[in-house]
Amino acid sequence: MSGRQGNKLPSNLPQLQNLIKRDPTSYTEEFLQQYHHYQSHVEIFTFQPDKPSKELAELVMFLAQVAHCYPDQMANFPQQLKDLLSYHHTVLDADLRMTFCKALMLLRNKNLINPTSLLELFFQLLRCHDKLLRKTLYTHIVTDIKNVNAKHKNNKVNTMLQNFMYTMLRDSNPTAAKISLDVMIELYRRNIWNDAKTVNVITTACFSKVTKVLVAGLKFFLGKDETENQDSDSDSEDDSPTARDLMVRYATNKKTTKRKKKLEKAMKVLRKHKKKSKPEVFNFSAIHLIHDPQDFAEKLLKQLENCKERFEVKMMLMDLISRLVGIHELFLFNFYPFIQRFLQPHQREVTKILLFAAQASHQLVPPEIIQSVLMTIANNFVTDKNSGEVMTVGINAIKEITARCPLAMTEDLLHDLAHYKTHKNKNVMMSARTLIHLFRSLNPEMLQKKYRGKPTEASVEAKIHEYGELDAKDYIPGAEVLEVVNEEEKGKNQEEDGWESASMSEGEDDEDGEWIDVHHSSDEEQQEVAEKMKSMPIEERKAKAAAVSTSRLLTQEEFHKIRVAQLSKELNSAPGKAAKRKNIEIDDEEESRGELLSLRDIEHLHKKPKSDKETRLATAMAGKTDRKEFVKKKTRMNPFASSTNKEKKKQKNFMMMRYSHNVRTKNKRSFREKQLALRDALLKKKKHLLK
Repeated sequence: MSGRQGNKLPSNLPQLQNLIKRDPTSYTEEFLQQYHHYQSHVEIFTFQPDKPSKELAELVMFLAQVAHCYPDQMANFPQQLKDLLSYHHTVLDADLRMTFCKALMLLRNKNLINPTSLLELFFQLLRCHDKLLRKTLYTHIVTDIKNVNAKHKNNKVNTMLQNFMYTMLRDSNPTAAKISLDVMIELYRRNIWNDAKTVNVITTACFSKVTKVLVAGLKFFLGKDETENQDSDSDSEDDSPTARDLMVRYATNKKTTKRKKKLEKAMKVLRKHKKKSKPEVFNFSAIHLIHDPQDFAEKLLKQLENCKERFEVKMMLMDLISRLVGIHELFLFNFYPFIQRFLQPHQREVTKILLFAAQASHQLVPPEIIQSVLMTIANNFVTDKNSGEVMTVGINAIKEITARCPLAMTEDLLHDLAHYKTHKNKNVMMSARTLIHLFRSLNPEMLQKKYRGKPTEASVEAKIHEYGELDAKDYIPGAEVLEVVNEEEKGKNQEEDGWESASMSEGEDDEDGEWIDVHHSSDEEQQEVAEKMKSMPIEERKAKAAAVSTSRLLTQEEFHKIRVAQLSKELNSAPGKAAKRKNIEIDDEEESRGELLSLRDIEHLHKKPKSDKETRLATAMAGKTDRKEFVKKKTRMNPFASSTNKEKKKQKNFMMMRYSHNVRTKNKRSFREKQLALRDALLKKKKHLLK
């Protein structure tokens, strides 16, 4: 019995906790004894709340662990803990305050507390000057809200918490406001609170007087959508071959150019098949969910004009305003004169400011306003006194602005910029050519005749719309190339899938390595379609396109055929002109112009600039290998011994050695003596090598 004296239940809380969880009814008296002990400690604690109490912390954690076993006796325990934290959280000992919070988290995980009241208390505790506590509360708040919305969206709890967070973002304590904002942003990124109300609550952070809160709100709206990177090989549940199968099959056969081309074709079909089978993800960015973007942009511009923050914060404000104006096509005319003040070559981060000017341009802005921006860029950047890089950046910016607002370009300015096609700097020359190529598709009439190139069907049909004009069509352009398909043919086509025809079964893997049969539209088919369309009048084309568009639902192959026909108009010569090219191939990965620009569109240089001497020297030194591995290693019996007399002689000054016997007799040796000395030296070296 003496060995079991340490098993006294009143003093051994972990053992009592274990026994209560196994059999609650048998240990009710011991539990009530500890509960009364806890109440007496709480009464003592209320007189000195700033004093640490290890016994109280142990009792609180014990009661939180076994609270679910005695729900009637512990009904008031969670509320009592919340009251203690609410009244004394500013003066509480850090360890005791953390213990109280962990006990409440434990009770919440056992679903013994309402989440709304507890989370409101935790948001108030974010004002405490305790970094570890704030980090713990942040993790719990995000996890708890995630668990509340795990099965289905709990709109009642979400609405109450969002309304409470709206007040927390305006809290006088900057730390509490910043963490509240971080919670909302994290919940949005996890697709838990990804509704418009959350986004519009976060918009209030963009007008905060606290720099950290302001920057966090701006970064949220400027951030890109997180794309879901799913591994196609692991997600695919069908029996189609993977890229690894194709590579293994290619590696086992003889390497020939023919088999290499077939591998490339097979990989291309495989990528196309996986891209086709992958479900499309619709994830709108937060900037699309703002209720009143016009009012939001006007307030941001007013804040920007009176802003006294660092230049980086001003850049973020300009970036957000330009995105709002470009995406929602807003009217914010005061923004363009404001941004013109920064359009100087010596301005810091001027390429980003040019990008903002291009993003803020759209077709609904009056051309007169954008023309002033274009003239400012042309006068300050595209002049011969500037370097080639500065001129290239200016022409690239003008090209991006006019691509979004073609009416802003004047004929005189376009003629002046087109003359740079023959500039001695290759970057300037290529930028001018891209601008000319852009207007060949937008409005060829503005270019001089020598810059228009050979007219094509697309350039003949090209027409620049007037300000505010909308080109609405009741048919799919290019649908006239399709024919009415019979039901039998339609059913037959549905049975034959592109990947099924390219089957990679083991039976087809013969000696030749015939893997795949990729169908390509031939020159004759494209030429036949082009000739038929040329002979058809325009009105008849529109009538046929409308009939095809309204008669049935088009398949992806038919859309691909329409796309080929539309692209062929850019290559087929106009009637009466020589043909430029007979067939075309389109790239499935070709990207269209998005609603946001990248900095590369402005800074793109066709020729790499010449490096200066320091850069070339640093590159050369980085490429040099360490020569120590090629040096003869001197081995000694004792590596810590000093140098020998022979080594010391080599380091001596010649004036000290010129009268020594060895030096004086060295010059007097005959030819025969030198021969013998060389022979002895070679024999000695040979002996060392043979050892």
